[in-house]
Amino acid sequence: MTGAYEAEGRTLDDATITAIADELARAEAERTTVPLLTARYPGMTVEDSYAVQNTWRRRGIEAGRRPVGRKIGLTSKVMQAATGITEPDYGAIFADMVHENGSVIEHARFSNVRVEVELAFVLGERVAGPHATVFDVLRATEYVVPALEILSSRVEMTGRTIVDTIGDNAAMGGMVHGGNPVRVGETDLRWAAALLYRNETIEETGVAAAVLNHPAAGVAWLANKLARHGDVLEAGEIVLAGSFTRPMWVEPGDTVLADYRELGTVTCRFV
Repeated sequence: MTGAYEAEGRTLDDATITAIADELARAEAERTTVPLLTARYPGMTVEDSYAVQNTWRRRGIEAGRRPVGRKIGLTSKVMQAATGITEPDYGAIFADMVHENGSVIEHARFSNVRVEVELAFVLGERVAGPHATVFDVLRATEYVVPALEILSSRVEMTGRTIVDTIGDNAAMGGMVHGGNPVRVGETDLRWAAALLYRNETIEETGVAAAVLNHPAAGVAWLANKLARHGDVLEAGEIVLAGSFTRPMWVEPGDTVLADYRELGTVTCRFV
């Protein structure tokens, strides 16, 4: 819903919110970074940042981009330690961000490129807050699939706060899905584990319970957070539930592979 943001919790006016959203859209298109938002707008709040993100998302839709889901970030202790940010956030996923397993991806389309290991929930039913639970998410989920998230930071990295990150669409750059889709109950999602390789060398390992004790808990958090912003998770949406490894930096020429054992593998190559 485009008019869902209230003045409560905000310090920036609509014109400033729009100017920041347009600046970040230009940075994405031109593959550049912008100075810290919090350095230029010292009073900027989390609600200001979500208003920026919502404006950026709405203008993307108006320009013809098709929304297909959401990402959740900073849900695990390892990710919070890696970023210095201690609360989750969320961002938007457009169809042009989604890549098939084995894709060859242009590295230069992103900024500050890193990869994370996640589970993606594909919803068969709507999940609406503000009182959504893990059980609501599990009932609504059509299947769960392994995924890699490609992080791209359009705001400079040093000194970032959650305010900078949320405004930057939670650093969402793209995602790759693959492996074996599973129905809820076919495996213990808490114990879904992955080995992350770069160029045949293992770099990271993780278990999905690192995401709020159950990856579905991240999706419930998202539904409840979206309710505060006048929005819901709709049937058919993809939700990246949050990383259970540290972000891994990648360069042109790198091949990335995550092995989820019985859930299969997901891979991509950057050129």
